[in-house]
Amino acid sequence: MVMWTDGPLCYGGDYNPEQWPAQVWSEDVALMRQAGVNLVTVGVFAWSRLEPAPGRYTFDWLDQVLDLLHGGGVRVALATPTASPPPWFSLAHPGALPVTADGIRLHHGSRDTYCAATPAYRDAALRITTALADRYAHHPALAGWHVHNEYGTTCHCEHTARAFRRWLTTRHGDLAALNDAWVTSFWSQHYSDWAQISTPRATQYLPNPGHLLDFRRFWSDTLLAAYTEQRDLLRAANPALTITTNYVLGDWVPVDHARWATEVDLVAVDHYPSAVDGGAEEQTALAADLARGWARHAAHRRPGSPPAGGAAAWLLMESAPNQIHTAGRMHTKEPGRMLRHSLAHVARGSHGAMFFQWRAPVGGAERFHSALVPHAGPDSRVFRETVALGAALRQLSEVRGSVEAAVALVVDAASGWALRHPGLPSALPDYHDELAAAHRALWRSGYACDTLTPGDPVDGYRLLVLPALYLIDDDAAEWLRGYVDGGGHLLVTYLSGVADEHARVRLGGYPGALRELLGAYAEEFHPLDAADQVRLDDGGTGRIWAETLRLTGADTVVSYTGGVLDAMPAVTRHRVGAGTAWYVSTRLDDTSYRRLLDTAARAAGVTTVCPDAPEGVEAVRRRDGAASWLFLLNHTDHEQRVPASGVDLLTATPIERAVTLAPGGVAVLREHKG
Repeated sequence: MVMWTDGPLCYGGDYNPEQWPAQVWSEDVALMRQAGVNLVTVGVFAWSRLEPAPGRYTFDWLDQVLDLLHGGGVRVALATPTASPPPWFSLAHPGALPVTADGIRLHHGSRDTYCAATPAYRDAALRITTALADRYAHHPALAGWHVHNEYGTTCHCEHTARAFRRWLTTRHGDLAALNDAWVTSFWSQHYSDWAQISTPRATQYLPNPGHLLDFRRFWSDTLLAAYTEQRDLLRAANPALTITTNYVLGDWVPVDHARWATEVDLVAVDHYPSAVDGGAEEQTALAADLARGWARHAAHRRPGSPPAGGAAAWLLMESAPNQIHTAGRMHTKEPGRMLRHSLAHVARGSHGAMFFQWRAPVGGAERFHSALVPHAGPDSRVFRETVALGAALRQLSEVRGSVEAAVALVVDAASGWALRHPGLPSALPDYHDELAAAHRALWRSGYACDTLTPGDPVDGYRLLVLPALYLIDDDAAEWLRGYVDGGGHLLVTYLSGVADEHARVRLGGYPGALRELLGAYAEEFHPLDAADQVRLDDGGTGRIWAETLRLTGADTVVSYTGGVLDAMPAVTRHRVGAGTAWYVSTRLDDTSYRRLLDTAARAAGVTTVCPDAPEGVEAVRRRDGAASWLFLLNHTDHEQRVPASGVDLLTATPIERAVTLAPGGVAVLREHKG
C-alpha cells in the first residue's frame, strides 16, 4: 500500500467543483499549482449530483474534474458522499430519517439527515460506494479514499432500538448480566425481556447511567461498522489505495477515536479551535497531541513501521484557513496565524495541513465559511498566505520521526461520555475541560505531552497524568499500579476511578479503583458553585470541586485553608514501590496547576523541550535517530530571542547561538547533531 505519508507533506483541502461552472475548474487547478496544493478531497457532499435519481449516475463532470486535477499534478482523496443523502432518498425512505430522543423525526434540508442503523441507508451507501469504486478505483489521480464525513450522527428510531438490543445481547450475553451492569433494581427498572429495552429516550426524570453509557458505545460500534463496510468494498477494488475517514472532535461525538484508529489506514482529524486570545493555540496543541496518540493505535501498518509508542503519522484533514469559529461569530485570524497553527500540527506529527475548503461558495449554509480562495479571490491576503504556507511545507519535507515527550495524559472516551450524564453531584465538571486544563498547564510550562489510552505501553514515560478518568476497570487499575511500582510517577485528579466500566460507583471511598495506590481516599465531596473558590495554604486556589480526604499512607503536599476543610489535605503524594502517586482533590488555578505539574515532572526527571524559551514561545522537538528538528512558534506580539543552533529550514539561515523570532513568527531548525 502506498500511503499519503510516504511522499511530501500533504497540502490542500476539500474541493467542491460541483458547486461551480466548468470554466472555473481550470482556474482552480492553476491556482492550486501556484499555491503548491498536492492533495484535495473531492465529492464529500456530491451524492445528489452523482446520483440524481435512484440508480442513475452522472459521472461525466467528475471524470473531467479528476482528469484536470491529475493533469495539474494534484492527487485526489475521492470521497464517498454518504454523509448527505440526496432529497430523493429521504422521500423514498422516510423511515431512514433520524429521530431525536424526544421522538421527533427530523426532515431533509441539511446534512447528516440519515440513520446509520437503518438498512435502507446502509444499502444505498454501499450502492453509491460500489459505483464509485467500479469507475474510479484505478484512476491515476487517486491517492486514496475519504469515506463519509465526520461520523457522529445518532438516532432513536425503531431501527436503532432493534439494532441496540442486538448489540446489547452481544455485549452482555444475557439479561441477568445487563441488569447487574445497569443496576436495574434501582427505580424498578429490572428487565425480564429484551423487547422491553429501547433507546434512552427523553423520560420523566433522570435516565439510567448504564443505559446511556452503553448507547454511546453502541453508536460508536454502529458507525464504525458503517465505515468498515465501505472500507472493505473499496479495499477489494484496489488494495494499493489509502483509506481513511475524518474524525470530528467534540464531547458530543459518540465515537471512540482510539478504537477506531485500529480500522483506518491513516488517522485524519478535523480541528476548528473555538477560542481566540491564546486559547486557539492551546486547543491546537491538544488536538494534535490527541491525534498523535490515536495514530499509534493504527493497525494497518506496513512492514517495518514502528510499533505502538513509536512514530506514527497522522493528518490534519480539515481546518479553517483564516477564521476561528467562536460562539456566535467568526473571528478573522491575524496575519501569520494560519501558518503558525498549521506548523503546530506538523510539529506534532501531522503529515501536512488540509483545509475546509478550497474556494468559498456563493451560497448554501456555509457560504461564509473560511476558504483558501476567499470571496475576494486570489488577489487577497488569505490567498497570499495560502501560497506562503505551501512554500513553507515544501521546505519542511525532510522533517520526520517522533515527538520527544516523557509526559503523557491518559484519555478515555467512555469517561467523557459518563461525565455528561445527569445526576452527578455537580454539572460543572466537564471531562474535556479537565483534560484541557492539565494539557494547558503542561503546554504553558514547555513540557511536550503525548496522550495514551488505558493499557497502552508506558515505556519511556516518566510522568502520567490522569485528568478526571472517571471510569476505571480492574485491568486499568492494575496497569497503573504496575506503572508506579516500576518507578513511574502518576498524578491523578478528582473524579478519577470513581466508577467501574459500567458507571457503577466503587465502594470504600473515592477514588475507589485507586485509593490504595494513592494512599488516600475521599469520604465525601464538596461541589462548588461556579463563582466559589477554596483557598490553599501555598497561596493558590481551587474551584469546581473539593473533597474531605483521609490519608492511609500518603503525605500532605498542599492543604485547604478556611471553611469546613481548614487544614485538611488538598494535594497528596504517596511513595509506592519505586514510584510516586500524586492526588489533586480540586481544580487548581492555572498558576498552581503549572507549579504542581512542574514539581511532579522535575521529581520524575523530566525537563522542558527548550528550557531557555521565553514565555509565549512554543517549542516542539521531533527526532529520528541522531537527527532532530526544533519547531519554535512565537505566539506573542513582540520579538523573541531563543537560544538554539542549527539551520532554519524556512529561511535556509544558519543559526549559531540563538534565533530571533518576529512577532507571531516561526522557525524550524534542523539541529546540529549532538
